[in-house]
Formats: sequence, C-alpha cells, structure tokens
Amino acid sequence: MAKRRAPLFLKRKSYRRRRLRDAARLLPILGGFLVLLPILWSPSGSSGADTAWDGIYLFSVWLALVALAAALAPGLAHDAPEGDEADLLPQARGEDFR
Repeated sequence: MAKRRAPLFLKRKSYRRRRLRDAARLLPILGGFLVLLPILWSPSGSSGADTAWDGIYLFSVWLALVALAAALAPGLAHDAPEGDEADLLPQARGEDFR
C-alpha cells in the first residue's frame, strides 16, 4: 500500500507575504481602472465637462494609491529567498516536528 502523503501547507508568514506581493501586483491595475473611470461618467445637465470635480477625484485616487503602496511596502521589504521546501511546515516535508 502506498504511503499516504501529508497535505501541503505553507507557513502563515510565507503565505501572507505571497498575498502581499499579489496585492502589490494588482495595485497598478486598480489604479489604471480608477484613473480611467471619469471617462465613463458624463456631467448631468451641463454641456461642458466638470473638470474641477474630475481633478479632485484624480488627486484623491492618486493619494489613495500612494497610501496603499506605502502600507504594502513594509511587508514587501523583508522578503526572504524562496525555496521549494523552505516554506513548508515540517509535517509536509516529512520531518518529525516534536
């Protein structure tokens, strides 16, 4: 009978670091969508574009993106080198952790 494999689990710290990297990769896509969003709405009741509100919106989006990037940066700064089995818990590597 084949030896049963232990489930593959990642350490919590490594898992969170990977999710932080994923969030950092999605930040420019979110920013691009939010910057292009004013193109979709049209001014209500006026024939001209409402550039003052659009400028305030774009500045707010820019400020929010800077704040999000600053919040994500500390978690990304201390990135340990990745290894195939370095991130695994001892049980998943087949070691006895007692």
